[in-house]
Amino acid sequence: MSHTPFVCTSPADEKAMLHAVDAESFDDLFSHIPAEFQTDQFGLSAGLSEMEMMQHLRKIARKNSSDLTNFCGAGFYDHFIPAAVDSLTSRGEFFTAYTPYQPEAAQGTLQAAYEYQTAIARLTGMEVSNASLYDGGTALFEGMMMALRITRRNCVLVDTGVSPIYRTMLRSYTRNLKIDYKEIPLSGGIADRDAFAQHLDDSIGAVLLQNPNFFGCIDDLTGLIEQIHRVKAVAVVSTYPVSLGLLKTPGEMGADIVTGEGQSLGMPLSFGGPYLGFMATRKKLVRNMPGRIVGATQDTQGRRGYVLTLQAREQHIRREKAASNICTNMQLCALRSIVYLSLLGKHGFADVARQCMDRAGYAWTRLKAIDGVEPLFDRPFFNEFALKLPKDASEVVSDLIEEGIAAGFPAGRYYVGMENVLLFAFTEKRTKKEIDILAARLESVL
Repeated sequence: MSHTPFVCTSPADEKAMLHAVDAESFDDLFSHIPAEFQTDQFGLSAGLSEMEMMQHLRKIARKNSSDLTNFCGAGFYDHFIPAAVDSLTSRGEFFTAYTPYQPEAAQGTLQAAYEYQTAIARLTGMEVSNASLYDGGTALFEGMMMALRITRRNCVLVDTGVSPIYRTMLRSYTRNLKIDYKEIPLSGGIADRDAFAQHLDDSIGAVLLQNPNFFGCIDDLTGLIEQIHRVKAVAVVSTYPVSLGLLKTPGEMGADIVTGEGQSLGMPLSFGGPYLGFMATRKKLVRNMPGRIVGATQDTQGRRGYVLTLQAREQHIRREKAASNICTNMQLCALRSIVYLSLLGKHGFADVARQCMDRAGYAWTRLKAIDGVEPLFDRPFFNEFALKLPKDASEVVSDLIEEGIAAGFPAGRYYVGMENVLLFAFTEKRTKKEIDILAARLESVL
């Protein structure tokens, strides 16, 4: 038997495709790029051996500052990850598993996703969770679109306490959609009830909130969510999962959809991820939820099993009519999170949350005692707060990097007029000694 090599396209195929887009040649596809930016010389060096390549990559990696004491937060946090998380999730059965469309061959993967959903539902105080999304920002976008499908409205109100990173993503995702997008400024560090009341009417489909918000301020959103429900809009709340070890859950506040970034549940900090988006909702809204949902069932012999449910792969076959373009999930990251949560347990998780809050409380007392430093908002906080400094926060961060400290996130990157504001975060990894050193070094550079 002869074997014909696989060739992606024939010359006739290429000619037909070019004709379909009104192009004469392949070069026409790049004609919009100015000639001075085009080249046929890429200057690539000769290939390296495996040993040479590893030596080169290690040399580059040594340029990174991996030993900084980290006080950065802004949605991504430096938590301790038990060694068992890496050990268990690196097992071949999990590490190589991908798509569980054939349940008879993927019971382990499906059960892990089912347990993950159960944990997220309990953590957020909601009734149903999907099997994860890409990250916190895209999860919030999906929550917003889900709310608009439910209400059949196209106006969205967004509190500016929602992460500016997420809001940038929302504006990007909605740029070419017919969505009326309005941002409501904060009042005293929390959602402005009066401003929301002025904008809430029967044109509003979704309201996006965050607790704790970007500046770390804690807010009981129950009353505001009641206002939202009075105009039959959907309340979408983004949250920091570790804070739910102590704080009132979005579900207890009446939220309809809860989303968030799951990086703090067993994922190491990394430039760009991979991270994890989680989403949970009320059971009555579940048919509008995007992504995979794993359900428990029984086979013909009465044995417990797991299958994908309420998901007809519509995103693959319905094109623009699909509920979402989400067609996969961060399964390995979701697995890490359920392993992490299982290792800590209910009381261990609450203890981690308590340690974060305690360390932040100590740091608050130490840092605001520095001459010229004052709180941006005098509000209750979980593990993060913003301080006004007597000089540019970006300069302070640069100075403290030289001292081996990643001091925080300069709010002026996203908020006009906050060039002197620095956002600090504290986790269970930060010690009293490290906080004392931060205070001393900060006082010195100021």
